[in-house]
Amino acid sequence: MPKIIAICNQKGGVGKTSTAISLAAGLALEGKKVLLVDLDPQGNATSGMGIDKRKVEKSTYHALLENSPSPELIVSTVIPNLSMVAANENLSGAEVELVSELGREGKLKKFLGQIDPSFDFVIVDCPPSLGLLTINALTGAHSVLIPIQCEYYALEGLSQLVKTIDLVKENLNFNLEIEGIVMTMADFRTNLTQEVIGEVKKHFGKKVYNTVIPRNIRLSEAPGFGKPIYLYDKDSEGARKYREFTREVILRSEATKNLIHDGILRSPSAASG
Repeated sequence: MPKIIAICNQKGGVGKTSTAISLAAGLALEGKKVLLVDLDPQGNATSGMGIDKRKVEKSTYHALLENSPSPELIVSTVIPNLSMVAANENLSGAEVELVSELGREGKLKKFLGQIDPSFDFVIVDCPPSLGLLTINALTGAHSVLIPIQCEYYALEGLSQLVKTIDLVKENLNFNLEIEGIVMTMADFRTNLTQEVIGEVKKHFGKKVYNTVIPRNIRLSEAPGFGKPIYLYDKDSEGARKYREFTREVILRSEATKNLIHDGILRSPSAASG
């Protein structure tokens, strides 16, 4: 079964969608079969992949509230091996509609259970909130990847996110783990960046990836052109760092698989079964 990773931080402007797009595209370019799921009503991952939100007929809204079969919703992208479930403004009313739904927290998990098992990874871009859409992502995911901006208030609100992850793990998805922490928007000209990285490492230790994503104008420009950074400017510092980050994610994933194979860890499918 594919590894399902939710990209989550309720704080906006931390590079969450850029990380979701760049990781999904990077994994695909490394030969992995990947599905990117846009669970943010703003649909930034959708437009960032060059898909016109206004022309999306079947979206994650239909996955959550109309039980649409996965083949109807999955569309191809400009990156080989990378497919997508898009989002548009229809999703903005989903949280209200989900309130009265039976098993509302498990709607995305049910949908993801239908997808082709030949996918290696599913990357879910969450909205900048801890509402029902994010709870659905956490319930359906194997792990959570948290982007944190290298700024003074980096850890603000993070305790609430970790508390939410713990609650979901306790009540809805006991297999849920923190995949890792990726530091974003770093400016190494300032002492603050190193101080923030040190503080985050003090709290999360080995969960923090070695790769740090810098502030990079090309990364900021790429979504406006509807292209992942690798297509917009493959030689930019942002592209280089996201390639490094992607390879770290793959190495960690393969290490986990080896531990499962050796019987040290339980597999996600066994744990959820």
